[in-house]
Amino acid sequence: MQSTNTDEALVEDVGIETFQSFVSFQLDEELFAIPVMRVIEILEVPKITKIPKSPAFLRGVINLRGSVLPVIDSRIKFGMETTEFTVDTSILVVTVKLNDEEIKVGTIVDSVLEVFELDQEQIQPSPTLGSKYQSDFIDGMIKEKEQFMMLVNIDKVFSTEEVESLKEQNQ
Repeated sequence: MQSTNTDEALVEDVGIETFQSFVSFQLDEELFAIPVMRVIEILEVPKITKIPKSPAFLRGVINLRGSVLPVIDSRIKFGMETTEFTVDTSILVVTVKLNDEEIKVGTIVDSVLEVFELDQEQIQPSPTLGSKYQSDFIDGMIKEKEQFMMLVNIDKVFSTEEVESLKEQNQ
């Protein structure tokens, strides 16, 4: 009897469905989701220290248990107007991959909605026309509770130069 090392073969052989967990969040009226495995924690918005001459999307830095955490404004990165923070405004602390390294980044969102599980087959391809967001950022569309949300590829939200810049802020 030959054995396989791949989980996919096992999944196909026994008919196990493949589910993944996501965190959903809102920016303006739009809904987004990222894989929960990329989210380290969710924070209330503390005082953010501004950095002179930093890019517009970089709101500043915060102290996260003794470490410097760069905080970006998701609205600016996604081409939206900035707005005042509310009681629902949160910071998602996420990991962003740069080559073979991961760095922590805080990203401001209007509100965090929920954690949910979804079968991989329920993820639809992203639209190719008419999207007001860079399609590089979007890995697909998810329909959850009769609403569509965009599955964000957090690694592609930043260019290599931007991540290098954020990495310097971490040091």
